[in-house]
Amino acid sequence: MRTIEKKVENEIIINKSRFITIIYPVNNIDEINNYLNNIKEEYKGATHYCYAYILNNISRCSDDGEPSKTAGYPMLNVITNQNLNNILVICIRYFGGIKLGAGGLVRAYSNSVSECLKSAEVINLVDGIEFTFSFNYEDIKQIDYLIKNCKIINKDYNELITYTIISNKQDFEELKQNLDKYNIIINKIKETYTKEY
Repeated sequence: MRTIEKKVENEIIINKSRFITIIYPVNNIDEINNYLNNIKEEYKGATHYCYAYILNNISRCSDDGEPSKTAGYPMLNVITNQNLNNILVICIRYFGGIKLGAGGLVRAYSNSVSECLKSAEVINLVDGIEFTFSFNYEDIKQIDYLIKNCKIINKDYNELITYTIISNKQDFEELKQNLDKYNIIINKIKETYTKEY
């Protein structure tokens, strides 16, 4: 499965209308809703907040007041044609006073997303496991070595150190056995996706 490494954004101006496109990698619907809400706060007064997303091969899009299928659908087409998944595209439009017509809007939204994707680093995702575990301070060097190929999401330093990490599914069992040697109990396990290494 392909997605992008990190958020990218781009702006183009067409007949005095500003099209600001922001593309995010996403893992769940809560992330998508948060990004959509934050965009409306950050870009107050925009005429339209159109979006498209593909999450776990399920796709949705919105024209947000633009004529039907002139914004969200063309945006969705671009990311579908690039075989991207777990991705959210938002295009914010500030109307410049000149109407573009249906064909002009389709081109504007498609081009805006295509241009933005040019600056994105596309990565492959594989099945992963997100999990949390705690350990003693004296074991930190050994633990950091064991998880060197994992993505660390969170670290807490209290009486014990607690890590939340993502490992690819293939390596998880071996990692679990290695952590067992330090009497570490893994908890809060859930399936997710991770970057292919």
